[in-house]
Amino acid sequence: MSQKTKMAPKPDPQSASNVAAADAASQFSMDPFFHVLKLVPFSFLRPPRLRLKLPSFSLPSAMTVFSLILLTYFMVVSGFIYDVIVEPPGIGSTQDPATGAVRPVVFLPGRVNGQYIIEGLSSGFMFVLGGIGIVLLDLALDKNRARNIKVSYSIAGISSIVIAYVMTTLFIRIKIPGYLR
Repeated sequence: MSQKTKMAPKPDPQSASNVAAADAASQFSMDPFFHVLKLVPFSFLRPPRLRLKLPSFSLPSAMTVFSLILLTYFMVVSGFIYDVIVEPPGIGSTQDPATGAVRPVVFLPGRVNGQYIIEGLSSGFMFVLGGIGIVLLDLALDKNRARNIKVSYSIAGISSIVIAYVMTTLFIRIKIPGYLR
């Protein structure tokens, strides 16, 4: 099967002369006001000689990049955009039917697509805690570390992941009663 190569179209000599004529017309305009504005300021003004140096930017460190990515991840999973657009209250309240006392409520019950600000921040913190646990488990796999450091990273990573999972499951059960039962 042969491939056909596409050739560029030949320039039309008439269109090329039209483009050249348009460029010449823009340089030598018949408008005297344009001519004066183009020449008069540069007859007595001279542009300064600037000896500017290009700014030198150094790359940020790996820890700075990791911190910015982790902060961005926290803001995304905690619903920061939702909080800015909808402007929900920081915490809710409900009245106890038996005593009539007002109690604070952290989780907006029954609504999966709504949240209080504290609810989003606490859920986002649990997701970040789980992510940090995975990073700690990755650090525990480094062969150049001492054995006790690797064990410490492993224990901290596993416990972070377990705490994040259990708390997130608890948050879902509080938010949606009867879920996962």
